[in-house]
Order: sequence, then C-alpha cells, then structure tokens
Amino acid sequence: MLRTNIKRVARTGFFDFWRNGTVSLASVLIMMVTLLVIGGILFSSAVLNTSLEELRNKVDINVTFVPSAEEKDILSIKRSLESMPEVSLVTYVTRESALEAFKLRHANDQSILSALNELDDNPLGAVLNVKAKDPSQYESVASFLQGKNVVGSDGDQIVDKVNFYQNKTAIDKLTRIINAANTLGFAVTLTFIILSILTSFNTIRLTIYIARDEIAVMRLVGASNTYIQGPFVVVGIIYGIVAGIVTLFVFLPITYWLGQVTENFFIGLNIFDYYLSNFPMIFIIIVGSGILIGALSSFLAIRRYLKV
Repeated sequence: MLRTNIKRVARTGFFDFWRNGTVSLASVLIMMVTLLVIGGILFSSAVLNTSLEELRNKVDINVTFVPSAEEKDILSIKRSLESMPEVSLVTYVTRESALEAFKLRHANDQSILSALNELDDNPLGAVLNVKAKDPSQYESVASFLQGKNVVGSDGDQIVDKVNFYQNKTAIDKLTRIINAANTLGFAVTLTFIILSILTSFNTIRLTIYIARDEIAVMRLVGASNTYIQGPFVVVGIIYGIVAGIVTLFVFLPITYWLGQVTENFFIGLNIFDYYLSNFPMIFIIIVGSGILIGALSSFLAIRRYLKV
C-alpha cells in the first residue's frame, strides 16, 4: 500500500510539472537565478581562497641571529619552534646562504659588493624563516622568540632581530581580510538562499492555486495530508533538479570564457579547470541546493496557505 501511494504521489507530481508548463518554467528560471548566485559565490570563494593562500605563503617572520651564534644553538631553537602547534614550517638559512642571497639582491650595486669584499669575515648571521599555520598566530611565535627561549648554550642572547613587528601591519591586514571574506561569503550565501525560498514559495503558491479544485476533491474523499502534500513536494524537487542541471550547463561556457582571465589575474587559478576537476562536488552543491530549496518551498507553501 505504501509503495502504491508513493508511486501515485510521484506520478501525480510529474504530471503536474508537465501540465503546468508555464508555471514550471517560471519556477525553474527563478530557482536558476539563486543557483547561479550560489555557484558564483562558490567560484568566487575558490578564487579568493587561492589568492589568500598565496598571500599566506608569502607572509612569514624572519629570525636573524648574531654572527657569533653557534649552529647547534640555532638548530636547537629551530626544533623548539617546529614543536609549537602554531608553526607549520621552519627553514634554516646558513650564514653562507644568507651572504649569497644578499649579494644576489644587490648584484647591481657595486659599492655594497666592494664593501663586502673588503671585510675579512661574513658580517651576516644565520636566519630562521618561520611560517605559522594562520597569520593570527604570528604574535605568539614572536613572543616565544623573546627572552630566555632564544639564548645560546653560554646563556648569551643570540637573536639579533625578529622582523615580526615590521610585518605586523601586513599580517594584521591579511587576518582581517580573511575573516571578513569568510563572514561576507557566508552572509551572502545565506541571504540568497532565504530569498530563493521566499520567491519559490510564492511561485509554488500559484501552482497550488491552479490545483485548488483537485485538492478540495481529494480532501472531500478523505485523502490524507501527506497524500495531498506529496505531489507538490515532488514538483518542487523536480524544479530543483531541472534548475540545477541547467545551471551546471550554463556554467560550462561561462567558466571556459573566464578561465584564462582568472588564471592571469588571480595567481594562476583557472576557474574552468577548477570547475572540471571539482565537478562532482559542484554538482552535489548546486543540484542538492535546488532540491532542498524546491522541496522546502513546496512544503511550506502547502502547509501555510492551504491549512493542510
């Protein structure tokens, strides 16, 4: 009996979808607008996250040691930093490598190179490049690099400079951008989902109004509330599936056209390649959102306006 009722509800839902072609088309188009916005936010988030990740990778703090610091003491500090939960990577740059990098940066400045050649010893100290897992965690790393945590085996201070405070403005700005981007993306997505539900809700009311005589007959013959609601929920789900699939096809030429643009202007991310490589996830999000919006809108509309 249950299987028979399910088949009848599904068949009635499909029939109503095709019978009310104009209303169905309007509902699908309205839902597509929201799904296009959701997809656009999804792609924008991918571009933004890639750009922010690239900026994260470029932000670090450098710990410069005095030239007399012993390598064993520097490596001991390096191990201490690597054991911190906030730290993702610590790179050791020897005095010799630091000197070579300095000469390379000033290859066109002969006065600086001549001054270096006149010195009997390498004036530069070794360097530790420290990358935190999150920009907001650099302050705790900088705090660790102060005081007795960074003394040599003889008890002397061996750190010459920590450039955290010179980079603090850039690090704080990046942290604010990341937090604002995450908050804005969530708020915009939530807003459009609510607007889509309300819009679909009102559109589906028209479908319900067209079928008001049939609903009245079903109620007179004793049809259950679930049996009356079922076809409208099925119609809403069909709206969502059709709108989702059409939206995915629309994104294909759009992302192809924008692919080269995003690759040139947003740190190498080709949005078309992203679309193809993440298609299963995008399919689930777009079609799943359409199904959820359609089913929920239909369910709320039939309950609210027909008092079922």
